[in-house]
Amino acid sequence: MLPDIENLLKLQVADKEIRRLQDEVAELPKRVAAIEQKLAGTKAQLERAQVAAKGDEAARRKHDTAIADLRGKISKYRDQSLDVKTNEQYKALLHEIQFAEKEIAATEDKILEIMVNADARDKEVKAAQAELKDETAEIEKEKEDARQRTAEDEKLLAEWRAKRDQLRSGVDADLLRHYERVSKFRGTGISEVLDHKCMGCQVMLRPQTYNEVRTGQHTVVCDSCQRILYFNPANEMVALEKSDIKRPRRHHPKIDAAQAWYFRDNYADTGEAYICLTNRRGQASRRVYEIHTGRMIGDILIREGDYRHAFPEDISGALRLNGDWGESELDAWGAEAPMVVLDALQADLEAARYEMTHRASAKHEAPVPTEQAAS
Repeated sequence: MLPDIENLLKLQVADKEIRRLQDEVAELPKRVAAIEQKLAGTKAQLERAQVAAKGDEAARRKHDTAIADLRGKISKYRDQSLDVKTNEQYKALLHEIQFAEKEIAATEDKILEIMVNADARDKEVKAAQAELKDETAEIEKEKEDARQRTAEDEKLLAEWRAKRDQLRSGVDADLLRHYERVSKFRGTGISEVLDHKCMGCQVMLRPQTYNEVRTGQHTVVCDSCQRILYFNPANEMVALEKSDIKRPRRHHPKIDAAQAWYFRDNYADTGEAYICLTNRRGQASRRVYEIHTGRMIGDILIREGDYRHAFPEDISGALRLNGDWGESELDAWGAEAPMVVLDALQADLEAARYEMTHRASAKHEAPVPTEQAAS
């Protein structure tokens, strides 16, 4: 893995942690504000209960005053009844007395109702006061916790930012700008490639792109999301083992075919390369192509005899692939194989690797025959 990629992976971890801490610092005041809002509601509830209690008390005093006034009138009417001269005057005063007595009874009923409600009002006020006391203590504790947590987060933020600055200095400037630009819009700027997919956007990669990422010789960017790509062989093997996808059975090339394609991962100074061997009129020709660009390496080499005998050093240890293009097509390519050819070879190469991996796994897990086990 390239040093820039390793540093970017560490940088992305730092960026994620910085964002997490920043979000946490920003969230703490919101949590305290929510508690304060609840506290304000409890205060308002207490105030309403207290206002209602005061209103009941004022109404009771008003009713007491009204009863006192009515009793004063009754006393006055009774005194006047002693001095009346006619029966009509007496009846009129008696009517006024009866009316006042009814008013007193009705007012006393209202006072009784207020007294009954007063007990409930008193309980409501006391409950609101107790709740307010508890919530006040809770919010003070939350505020203190928030202050402590914020201080801890700010300390960690300073440490991560210092680490981030150090990591940034170890990344190529242009690559760093690309990473930060993509991170700003997508949240992450580097993504793992797994099972031929960019795990950031879940888009399948072209075989050539996938192979370039696997080799790790230079940085590769996802065509879909623009994230910088990296490959971890260990994770790829785990993904293959856990995959439930039923892959189609790979077609194997014919042994005696007039044309044979091979993959070598250690060809001369080039490293990975595709080798095309062709039999024609008693002679064998060899063409070698760089797997990423399709560029032909060296000239066409021709030897006498069948390619198996003419180029044994190229076949030994190489991986046979499917491929069959006519001699005229090969000549038409010139110094560079077309992209469609590279994609086809890459797809078959991955299928062959997958087949080899599972074949080895099946062989390793195969049960021991009964006769051998008995021995």
